[in-house]
Amino acid sequence: MTILPDATLPARQAATPKPAAAAPAAQGSTTDHLQLVVVGHVDHGKSTLIGRLLFDTHSVPDGKKERIEAASKAEGMEFEYAFLLDALLEEQAQNITMDTTRVPFHTERRSFTIIDAPGHKEFLKNMITGAASADAAVLLVDALEGLREQTRRHCFLLSLLGLRQIVVAVNKMDLVDYRPEVFEAIRKELGEFLGKLGVEPAHFIPISAKHGEGLLKGSARMPWYHGPTLLEVLERFRANPPASGGPLRLSVQDVYRFDARRIIAGLVESGSVSVGDEIEFVPGGKRSRVKSIETWPQSDPAPRGPVGSGSEVAVTLEDELFVERGQIGSPVSDRPYEARTFTARVFWIHDSPLRSGELIPLKLGTQQAEARVLGIQRTLDAVTLETGTGTTGEVKVHEVAEIRLRVRKPIAFDVGGKVPALGRFVLMRGRRIGGGGVIDSVVDEPPENRGASPVSRSAILGHRGCIIWMTGLSGSGKSTLAQALEQRLLSSGILSAILDGDVLRTGLSRNLGFTPDDRSENLRRATELAIHLSDAGVVVIAALISPFRVDRAMAAERAKERGVPFAEIYVNASLAECERRDPKQLYKKARAGQIQQFTGIDSPYEQPLAPDLELRTDRESVNDSIERLTQLALGLARPVEQAGAGADI
Repeated sequence: MTILPDATLPARQAATPKPAAAAPAAQGSTTDHLQLVVVGHVDHGKSTLIGRLLFDTHSVPDGKKERIEAASKAEGMEFEYAFLLDALLEEQAQNITMDTTRVPFHTERRSFTIIDAPGHKEFLKNMITGAASADAAVLLVDALEGLREQTRRHCFLLSLLGLRQIVVAVNKMDLVDYRPEVFEAIRKELGEFLGKLGVEPAHFIPISAKHGEGLLKGSARMPWYHGPTLLEVLERFRANPPASGGPLRLSVQDVYRFDARRIIAGLVESGSVSVGDEIEFVPGGKRSRVKSIETWPQSDPAPRGPVGSGSEVAVTLEDELFVERGQIGSPVSDRPYEARTFTARVFWIHDSPLRSGELIPLKLGTQQAEARVLGIQRTLDAVTLETGTGTTGEVKVHEVAEIRLRVRKPIAFDVGGKVPALGRFVLMRGRRIGGGGVIDSVVDEPPENRGASPVSRSAILGHRGCIIWMTGLSGSGKSTLAQALEQRLLSSGILSAILDGDVLRTGLSRNLGFTPDDRSENLRRATELAIHLSDAGVVVIAALISPFRVDRAMAAERAKERGVPFAEIYVNASLAECERRDPKQLYKKARAGQIQQFTGIDSPYEQPLAPDLELRTDRESVNDSIERLTQLALGLARPVEQAGAGADI
C-alpha cells in the first residue's frame, strides 16, 4: 500500500539532501563534532585545501590517491589534491544535484564536516537554509592576489549571519617565497576590514595547501611564524550547543493520507518531539497531541521518541486538524512569532535593485509568502563599507540594508538567533535568489477589531507621523526643498505630504487676507490640519512663510500638546538673493505697490531664534540642503524602538 500525498496540498518538493555521514572520530575523541564552512575567492585554493586535509588526516578511502595519481599520469596532468575532493563529490552526487559540498574528515581529537559553497548565490542560500548550523569558518585568502571583492563580501556574510569563530588562512605562501611581509600586509588589511564589521578572527595562519605546510604541522620554510597550525585552531573551536536543547520547531514539509490517518511529515529544526507531547501549529494556532510516530516499514514496537533536532519525522495527531506545508509545530508555551510585519537585514545579490514598495516572493524554511518592502532604512556597501540613508529607495547589488517587510499572510519565525533556521530567509527575483536576510525584530500590529490610534498606525506604517515646519522668505527655497524631501521620504516607504501656503490660500484659507490677524488665523488652520494629518501617521512638510515667532511657537506648542514630534526648519536666504530669484515675480509686484503687506518689503519677517535646523540656501548647494533636511526628517519619523537590533549595520 502506498502513502499518497493529500490532494489539497502542494506537490511534494524534493527533500534537501542530508549531509554525508561524517567519518567516525578515532578512539579517544574528547570534543564534539564541528560543522565548518570554508569560504573565499573561487581561485584561492579551497578545493586544494580540503583535498589536502582529507589526505593528511587519512580521511580518504585506501587507494583513492594512488588511483587518481595513475589517472593523472595517464592524462599527462600534474596530480592535484583538489582531485581527491572532486572524486569524492562525484560519488556523493550520483543521484542528486548538489550546490553545496559537505565533506567529512576526522582527527584523533574530533570529527568535522566541511561545508563549501561555490559562489555567492549558493553560499547565501545554504548559509540561510541548509548550512545555518555552521560552528566556525575558514576564510581563505590567496597570498599572491590578496583581498578580492568576493573575499570582502564573504566576510560581510559571515558577520551578517553571526559566525564569530573564524580563522583566516593565507594560502599559496609558496608563490610569494614565504615572505613574512606579504603575510603581515594581508593580516593588517583584512584585520582592519573585519574589525569594522565587529569580527575578530581567532588567528591568521600562513599556509601552502598544495605542499601541506601550516596545516597539520609547522613549516620549516616559515620560521618567522610561531602560531598554531590550521588544524590546531580547528580542534580548539567550540561546537555550538545542540539544537535539541532548544524549543521544538517542527517544519511541516508534507501531509499524507494513509488509510484513515493524516500523517504530518517534517524536519525537527530544534528541540525534540515524543508521543504524548502537546503541539501547536503556527501560523493558525491549532493544537493537539502527538498520537504516534510513524515509520516505513512499520516497526514493532512503534517508536515513542524523543526524535531530536536534525531528524526527519512523521507523526499523527489525536485530533483531526488541517495542517499544511509551511506551518511550524511548537510547544504551546514557547511558540515562534506569528506576524506579518518585521524588520530585517538583507544582503542583495541580484543585478536589478530591490526597491521600496516592491512586492517580492519570500521563502523561510518551508514557508512561502509575498512580501512588500515597506521601507529601506539604511544601506551599506559590503566591499567599501560606505553607508547610505536609504533615501534613494533601493538596495543595489552587493549592498546590505536594514529594511521593513510586510507579508500578505502571517508567517512563523524566531528572532535573535533563538532558532537560526527560523530567523533567516531568502527573497526571490523570478527563479533566481535575489538576496537573503536575517529577521531582527517584530513590528506589532493592532487587533483588527479596534480603532487605529497614532501608536498603532505607527506600528502598521513602520514610522510615526510628525511635522517638519519650514519657514523662510518667499523665494528662499522652501517649496523646492519640500518637494525633494517628499520624494525622498516616499522612496523610503514613509508616508508624507506637503502643506503648501499657496495651496491653503486657494482653499481652506481663501477667505483670509494678509493682515497680521489673517496671517495668524491662516497659520492656526494650517497647524490644526498638520496635526490631524500627523495623527494619521503622515509626515507633514509644512512649507509656509510664517513670518511671526509667536505663530510658529503656537504651532510647536499645539503639536507638543498632542504628542506630535515637531521640528522648525529655517530656510535662510538673504532678501537680496530672494529678490534676485523672485520665481513668481512677487517682489517685483510688491516693489511696484501692486501687493500690500508683503513679507520682507512692507511687512516684517522675524527670524527663528533657535531653529532645529538652519539651511543657508544662498550659500550651500541644493543637494547638501536636501541631505541635511532628509536626515533630520528620518530621525524624527523613525520610532525610538527602530534603533534596536540591526540598526547600525
